[in-house]
Amino acid sequence: MILSFLIISGLSVGFLSLQETRDFRIAKNLDIFLSLFRELNTFYVDEIDPDKVIKSGIDNMLKTLDPYTVYYPESDADDFTFMTTGKYGGIGSLVRGGGDYVVISEVYKGFPADKAGIKAGDKIKKVDGVSLKGMPTDKVSDRLKGNPGSDITVTIERAGKESDHVMKRERIIIPPVPYYGMIDSKTGYIRFTNFTQNCITDVKNALTELKKNNPEQIILDVRGNPGGLLSEAVEIVNLFVGPGNDVVSTKGKVKQFDDNFRTTKAATDETIPLAVLINRGSASAAEIVAGAIQDLDRGVIVGQRSYGKGLVQVTRPLSYNTQLKITTAKYYIPSGRCIQAIDFSHPNEDGSVGIIPDSLVTEFRTRNGRIVKDGGGITPDVTINPEAMSQISAELYLRNFIFDFATRYYWSHPAPESPSQFKLSDQDYADFAGFLKERNFSYRTITETSLNELIASAKKEKYYELHKDLFEELQNDIAHNIDHDLTIFRDEISGLLEEEIIGRYFYEEGAIAWSVTKDEQILKALEILNDKGKYSSILSGKSAPVLRANVPPASSGLYPSPPLTVHPGLRHSTFHI
Repeated sequence: MILSFLIISGLSVGFLSLQETRDFRIAKNLDIFLSLFRELNTFYVDEIDPDKVIKSGIDNMLKTLDPYTVYYPESDADDFTFMTTGKYGGIGSLVRGGGDYVVISEVYKGFPADKAGIKAGDKIKKVDGVSLKGMPTDKVSDRLKGNPGSDITVTIERAGKESDHVMKRERIIIPPVPYYGMIDSKTGYIRFTNFTQNCITDVKNALTELKKNNPEQIILDVRGNPGGLLSEAVEIVNLFVGPGNDVVSTKGKVKQFDDNFRTTKAATDETIPLAVLINRGSASAAEIVAGAIQDLDRGVIVGQRSYGKGLVQVTRPLSYNTQLKITTAKYYIPSGRCIQAIDFSHPNEDGSVGIIPDSLVTEFRTRNGRIVKDGGGITPDVTINPEAMSQISAELYLRNFIFDFATRYYWSHPAPESPSQFKLSDQDYADFAGFLKERNFSYRTITETSLNELIASAKKEKYYELHKDLFEELQNDIAHNIDHDLTIFRDEISGLLEEEIIGRYFYEEGAIAWSVTKDEQILKALEILNDKGKYSSILSGKSAPVLRANVPPASSGLYPSPPLTVHPGLRHSTFHI
């Protein structure tokens, strides 16, 4: 008994000693940081900005942990609000870089910019009389944002002419469901893009409205959905799964963040055949929904392996109205698996992080006994990778030739009757080819670039002259012709043009409506839902997962870059304003 007491006492003293040592190290390093900053502020040759320097230090400290633990100074309060609620004060449009001035890339239907007659393609020259020439896109975005109800005058340039547009900023709410509708007489479709506060209301409304058409099956599209609020993910699953089912649990170092989330309400429809579409951009809460649907064998998952974010963040208020979003736990979906793909807890010696190794990947079972695995996102039941875009299409898209031609087309053509009836004519495509010649469009293929690098190396090593004829023959053989490329890849290029043009007339909703009947992943989901035998066999575990193409293996700590693709309805890298 005495011996046991001594051992326990010894352990207690050891723990307290360890804690004291840790507390001392924290206090010591904070004191060093404070004295270092005091010396910098006093003796550095130039004046330093305390806010900027300290934020840089905080940001770099947090980067040693994971990319989801983020500090928000008071000046970024609006960004934090938008991230969690989908709301901000502004004029309701997107902007992107476009030379000396930023360009409106998309206008939200019914908001101030739309009501004031601003259109995609307009250059923003001034805000309240202040020139924006050379101003970075994010800074322009900040100037356009403001308190709802405040006045703003935006000077735009269109076709070489400037005009002022006076409007009042409004509370802009980005809808989490930009589109829903019937793809055919028996299939309902919901595009769901963000897990912001109360997004369940929009998704449930979409499902309820679709059910008025008596659909026989539903497609829920969460491709490109970066996630958001965990509680909303539970509510979304509850639309398709009845009460009393586990959806997700959280476990962390601090026990107050451990929790188990279950469905609590009657489902809107817990029997209708369901397909969930995911891709590499589906993350966090989107993965909880897809993973829970898969683990509970409630629907078929179609697409590409998801991002693999199995970490939970909470927001902690700091002094002076600042905020810290901090990773507090990992989450586990119904089968018990955590789908975190990157191992931030064990960085390499150089600070880099790697994927969860295969040796640590564990098998789990769905409700019907199907094998699923942890450590790398949600692997679809039916894998289908989109085809890589041709290089000419990628060049036209990324260098804004598609966008600029759509702007010209919009101002010279009447609106089509509906998105589904619009198709680019032969004359329209010929006009596009002429537009490219007018703009002196040219590009080099990857093959040409590689050959030029080889020739440069050959010249440097004095081999070129020995094989000059061979090199010249190769150059002639692989040289591409733009007119020829425009013919070969016409269908692909026309699709990009049609989607961009339709968005000008019918906004984002119209562009999505046009795309759903042409989207390969949606068509695959339709094929599976229409084949009740295949659908049932996948969920029962009686058939192996259906593979269209294998997902490429991960390497060097992060997934390899996939072939360039353009997700329908997601057209630009932009800022909300």
